[in-house]
Amino acid sequence: MAGVAGDDIQATLRLVHGVVQLSAQGFGGAFKKDCTDLSRRVSLLAHLLEEIRDSGCTLMPSDSPASSSAAASCLSDLAVAIQAAKRLLSVAGNFDPKISSDGAAKKIAFQFQCVTWKLEKALGNTPYDQIDISEEVQEQVELVRAQLRRATERYGGPLRTTILSRALSQPLDKEIDLQPLSCRLTGSLHIENIGNIDHDFKRKAAPVPTGNVSQGHREIQPSLESERPIDSFASLVVCQPNIDTGRELRTTIDHLEENKKRDSPVIPVDFLCPISLELMRDPVIVATGQTYERSYIQRWIDCGNTTCPKTQQKLKNLTLTPNYVLRSLIAQWCAKNNMEQPMALTNGRIKKSDGSFRDVSGDIAAIEALVHKLSCSSVEERRAAVAEIRSLSKRSTDNRILIAEAGAIPTLVNLLTSDDSLTQENAVTSILNLSIYENNKGLIMLANATPSIVQVLRAGSMKARENAAATLFSLSLADENKIIIGASGAVPALVELLQNGSVRGKKDAATALFNLCTYQGNRGRAVRAGIVTALLKMLTDSSNCMVDEALTILSVLASHGEAKVAIVKASTIPVLIDLLRTGSPRTKENAAAILLSLCKRDTENLSCISRLGALIPLSELAKSGTERAKRKATSLLEHLQKLQQR
Repeated sequence: MAGVAGDDIQATLRLVHGVVQLSAQGFGGAFKKDCTDLSRRVSLLAHLLEEIRDSGCTLMPSDSPASSSAAASCLSDLAVAIQAAKRLLSVAGNFDPKISSDGAAKKIAFQFQCVTWKLEKALGNTPYDQIDISEEVQEQVELVRAQLRRATERYGGPLRTTILSRALSQPLDKEIDLQPLSCRLTGSLHIENIGNIDHDFKRKAAPVPTGNVSQGHREIQPSLESERPIDSFASLVVCQPNIDTGRELRTTIDHLEENKKRDSPVIPVDFLCPISLELMRDPVIVATGQTYERSYIQRWIDCGNTTCPKTQQKLKNLTLTPNYVLRSLIAQWCAKNNMEQPMALTNGRIKKSDGSFRDVSGDIAAIEALVHKLSCSSVEERRAAVAEIRSLSKRSTDNRILIAEAGAIPTLVNLLTSDDSLTQENAVTSILNLSIYENNKGLIMLANATPSIVQVLRAGSMKARENAAATLFSLSLADENKIIIGASGAVPALVELLQNGSVRGKKDAATALFNLCTYQGNRGRAVRAGIVTALLKMLTDSSNCMVDEALTILSVLASHGEAKVAIVKASTIPVLIDLLRTGSPRTKENAAAILLSLCKRDTENLSCISRLGALIPLSELAKSGTERAKRKATSLLEHLQKLQQR
């Protein structure tokens, strides 16, 4: 039987870790967004490779030697694609279009198309039935593959294999012959721009209701505003490695060419943000009287800076006051010069990513005035304003759009640290309501809300803690946010709420933890925070009110090595076998799935469930359970039979 040597898998893992190291150093330049996306997707493949390596047998037995050889070939193709990705990231990570030719930019854009297509193809051809990996990792790989497929389409669609092979084999410091693709590349070199509210995020779940978040999956493509920092603010580009700030290459080139035309209007310098040098969308005034684009000055402050970027004077306070007069002047100038306004909302309409428009109704002026009150010095006025924002954000999607458009999110994030408990509670609930609208998730993450939400989760009132947990769940529906939230200390705080919160708080914490633990890196954090003990307590609670929630989380954890050890050590197996006998159909299904994960490649656990009498309930489940329960029970019975034969 053909196989994949452990050394080969380990070498491929080293390539992935090399990509992770490049990502940790930070990316900049015109391809920052592309590099960040590619490195994130490659890093997620580490879980696949680790499971193959740790299984001890990289390929499952196959009746066909050719089939096993094909599986080995697919994994080899994956290694080649990852190596090409690493090489590309090392070159494109700090590409500067100001000192390079358009041809070089096109070459790198084409390389992103090649590498993305190659990775997607390698994952698509991998025969998972011959590779012993968990369902959870397979689902994660399928998610990465879907993201790669969409990225390939954005770059211009599938390419001919011969051209791809040639492109992938060429060093990046040599020119690629783009002539065969010149027609297709023109106008299709798309590097997704992220973070503007006028980019519509795709959604695959019903809206998250306030305070009672239901489980679901959403597929999002978060984005931030494009960035062209001047030299004096170079540190702004690298101070927040989790923030993606790419730009659309074709738009950039067209914009530069357009500005060269004599009849192109010259943008007044006062309308340009001193940091980004771009037309401002949401101008705000800092304590020194200077005006900046809100998102850029907020990031400057979030990086720990306490001076005005333009004057270098120390800021007496960090309040950002909306510059409504300048915003109105910019809108008038854009209308007069027939330029698209740098706002998501124009004449009561919001532009979506497909170019269509959505009508938005509401009194934007009244909402802007209300948002302005969030920054006033009076505690009572702030409390009343945030309570009204909470009420408005609960009522409709249009209100959520208008409130975010008025610049409320950064101010609400600041109020999360308020000493007034009612203000804090209303602020976190407002952010929860705003996060229901997909576009707002990116704005909330851009405002660096996660640390403050976690602080509310640790020390707020019980109501505030409940809604903080629900907010983290809503934000974590974006896959890239799972990593940021997990690294923020949210997991231990959620586990603590799971152990000691109200019934609703426990349910919100369980939902958030389940979603965060679909990212493998968060499973170890959850285990070290004591989640297994909390889940076992839920399984044995006489009220049985959260058995299904506990089993759902355990089913995700059971494939993780550290979690598996903790689950067995906590004497969970006897409880699971008891649930096979007495639980509901769904409970039995999940219990069987967890037992199967615990017993895979583990004869000691198999012997344990055999001694505890699991054979009879498993046999009954294999005959009369749900379809999934039948599969899990049958597989477990086969493992038990093999154990008895040995």
